Parts: sequence; structure tokens; C-alpha cells
Amino acid sequence: MNIAVVGLSHKTAPVEVREKLSIPEAQLETVMPHLCSYPHIEEVAILSTCNRLEVYIVTTETDAGIRELCQFLTEKAGIPLAKLRPHLFILLYHDAVMHLMRVAGGLDSLVLGEGQILAQVKTTHKLGQQHKGIGRLLNKLFKQAITAGKRVRTETSIGTGAVSISSAAVELAQQKVETLYGTSLTPYKIAIIGAGKMSRLLVKHLLAKGAVDISILNRSTKRAEELAKGFPKAELKLHSLSDMMTLVAQSDIVFTSTGATEPLLTRSNLEGVLQTSHSLMLIDISVPRNVAADVDELETVHSFNVDDLKAVVAQNQESRRKMAMEAQELLEEDVAAFDIWWRSLETVSTISSLRSKVE
Repeated sequence: MNIAVVGLSHKTAPVEVREKLSIPEAQLETVMPHLCSYPHIEEVAILSTCNRLEVYIVTTETDAGIRELCQFLTEKAGIPLAKLRPHLFILLYHDAVMHLMRVAGGLDSLVLGEGQILAQVKTTHKLGQQHKGIGRLLNKLFKQAITAGKRVRTETSIGTGAVSISSAAVELAQQKVETLYGTSLTPYKIAIIGAGKMSRLLVKHLLAKGAVDISILNRSTKRAEELAKGFPKAELKLHSLSDMMTLVAQSDIVFTSTGATEPLLTRSNLEGVLQTSHSLMLIDISVPRNVAADVDELETVHSFNVDDLKAVVAQNQESRRKMAMEAQELLEEDVAAFDIWWRSLETVSTISSLRSKVE
């Protein structure tokens, strides 16, 4: 038996490749049994976020198991393996274990030390169990990684003051309006499409930066109302998604953060509503992207996606690198703890085998 991880991330692939391998939660119910049906894959767990897709497997034969997993990823992306392979990383046993520990600790994130990834690792573990992908080995590995992630946040300061994808997106918007117009965010009409966790953080950081005219659009008005309840002093305007194009045409800055698998905003639907004199900034923090690449062809539209946040994030990173080194030492302890447990299984197996021979 061996543990392996095959995946891609913001470090290895641009958003236009990552979005082809995004696996929404709703698909896990069919994807996980499908992967476990391959001859050499015994267990599977899938971590899919806006910045990464990682598939952890327990395989009976390492090379064959990885081949089967790469075949699945190629079919999912609709990209020949020769073109997809340069974007993939493949890590085995110790390296795979350490990688998951680093991911859970926020050390592999675009935003060093960000806290949201630990919750995503927990969700991966929970859904892996729910859909019968995770067995004894990955269960132990993910539990150890979650413990490691918690230790990093309680025993080091790496999470203190860390920016998030949402705060970086707001910072980018502020930088752009300051550069282009020499103003703050206060005078601008801002719309947020989506009402999930990322959108909630967008509202929080926009308010902190002085934004006052904020509209929320969401398919479910109930979810938008729940988001608004978290900001009772802010006069958030709530809209149905059916009002999207009208509201976009009236806005100066639009953030998109939904789970849609196809672009919501395209050149064609924007062309139909935007006035030629109206300048519009689009900041898309979704993967798959909610904003089509062809909107950049419109002269008055300035479009940005998650990959454009790297420069903003870099300003926050340098001071955190020393903390990351401290966190790495903690992770080594958790990797060692998992390794001891793994070796104990081999010992138990050997003893059982000897006993059966004696009998």
C-alpha cells in the first residue's frame, strides 16, 4: 500500500486550467465511487478549492494507481495528458503526507497562513467519509493533518493578520481606484454576485475600507438575507439574480463569487447593457470563473481574476516567512506521528501473518 497525491494549484497552473478540474461538492457523490472502482485505487479524498484540486489516494500499486488517477483527470479536464502533465504535481508517501500537513496549516496557500483552508480540509475529510471514499489510512492521515493545522494556528502567529482571498480582492479594488481616480471606495456603487462565505468576507472588508453603497445579488434571497443580518448597521441592498444585468450596468465595481460552472458575465451580455461612457471594474474570485475572458475586449471594462491577486498578496507575505519556518517544525512532528502509526500497521500485519503460519 502507498499514499499518493496528484493535483494542481495556483503554483502550477493558471486559472484557465484550474477551472477545468474544479470538482463541485455536488459531483463528489458520483466521482468518488468512480475513482474507487479503478483496480489499483483503494481509498480517495478530493480537496477542491478556487486555488487547488488535489486527489489523495491509497493505492495497491503506486505506478498503476497514479496512471489511473491521471487518466481520470485527463478525461475530467478534456485536456490531453501531454498538455495537462506539466501543470500536475505527483507526491508519494512522506512527501504526500507532508504536503497535506502544509496545506492544512496554510503554508501552501496563495495567502500564507490563511484560515479558510483548514475548514476546507475538514470538509474534504467529512465528505470523503460520507461518500465512502476514505478508509482507515486516509481517515488517520486527515485527522492528523487537521490536528496539525490547528496546532499551527494556536502555537504560532502565522494566522494573525493574514489576508484572505476576499480581503486581497478588496485591496486590489482600492489600489486600482486610487491609481486611476485618486479616490477611496466610498463614492462607488458596488455589487457582489453570490452570498457565500467569500461574499460575506467581501462585505466585511469593503465596509472596513469605507464602502457604503453595496448590493448583494444571489439566486437564493434567503441566503442573501442571512448574509445581511451579519451586518445590521450596513444598509445592504438585496437583489435576485434576475436583476443581475440591470444592476451590473448601474455599478462601478462588481465582485463575483458563486459556484456557477459557466460564466455569468460575458462580452455579449455586457455589450447589451453597458453605456459606452461607463467604466466598469470586474473582480472575479470564483473558480470556475464567473467572468468570461472575452470581457477584456470591451474598452471600458477592467477585469481581474484570482491570479491577479498574487501581487497584492506578496506585500503581506515577507513578514510571515519566519513564522512559516516555525510552523514547519511543528508539522514535522505530526508527520513523524503519522509515520509511527503507519509502521505500527506493518508490525501488526507481520505478527498476524506469523501467527497464522504457526497455527
